[in-house]
Amino acid sequence: MSRPFGSAAELERRRRQAVEAVAQGESPEVVARVVGVNRCSVFRWLNMARQPDGLAAKPHSGPAPRLSPQQHHRLEDLLLQGAKAHGWPNQLWTCGRIRILIQRHFGVWFHHDHVGRLLRERLNWTPQKPQRRARERDEAAIEFFKRVRFPKIAAEARQRNAHLVFLDESGYMLTPTVRRTWAPRGQGAVLDSWDRRDRLSAISCLTVSPRTSRLNLYFHILPDNVHGEDVVAFLRELKRMLGSPLTVLWDRGPVHKKSAVVRAYLAKHPDIVAEDLPTYAPELNPDELVWSWSKYGRLANLAADNTDQLAEQVIDELIYLKQHPDLLASFVDKTELKLAA
Repeated sequence: MSRPFGSAAELERRRRQAVEAVAQGESPEVVARVVGVNRCSVFRWLNMARQPDGLAAKPHSGPAPRLSPQQHHRLEDLLLQGAKAHGWPNQLWTCGRIRILIQRHFGVWFHHDHVGRLLRERLNWTPQKPQRRARERDEAAIEFFKRVRFPKIAAEARQRNAHLVFLDESGYMLTPTVRRTWAPRGQGAVLDSWDRRDRLSAISCLTVSPRTSRLNLYFHILPDNVHGEDVVAFLRELKRMLGSPLTVLWDRGPVHKKSAVVRAYLAKHPDIVAEDLPTYAPELNPDELVWSWSKYGRLANLAADNTDQLAEQVIDELIYLKQHPDLLASFVDKTELKLAA
């Protein structure tokens, strides 16, 4: 006999309603017909009702787990060691590889689909795209900058009544940045785009006011690569709009450190203090998230007809971001830099 349709709670409610109807004078035959069961079921429910909790829901416990809680913890420890530690040439965990790992260490062979459910439901793991991290990074220097150097920079900027300026440059290609999208099964999604290297560049900065820590975004779109003259023009215009000294934090790229034009401009304007971020640490610059938010989020899969249309879309998104300081604040929070003492 197949299990009746419905959850354990729904079946319990049906049993109790049937017993109550009989208690109120309805015949078991009529109740059985209304409920849609055999009259024998109604009599069985009446007998069950005489027992304490006899009508209570009894969910099926299902098969016993093939791995114990301790083995789940052990499996997670093995996975955290990385795939290379278990003989694979790269750090790629797939359900197929994890199935082999489970069989090796616990002698249990799972179906491929069950491995995915186990990871989600038992270990709280999800499929993720790894972030690349340069081996040249100096983790100690990065931690020192976060804990010691940056708080000092922020304090000195407040003493000078200077805006903190997180500045960076980036580029947008006419060739779209591709991300997954929904499409009918079996019909691959297609982006009709130009196969050209046409591009435009952009300078932007996220600013923090010295007294109220108010956040703002300023940007400039360029038709070609960013040069030292472009950085100087941007700083000059930024200084004019803010009307106060600046403390600029940027990476150690050539357009900042090696440009004679930039060095000469900074030498003539001591009210603009330039501070270098640690090398290979883009996560410390919230302006980096301006680019990732726009390029890989809002503008992903954009197949613009030309660079003019691309520029219009970029400007629209950066204006939107400028008008939402809560998003800018989330970018700062992501860096873990403390703006206030």
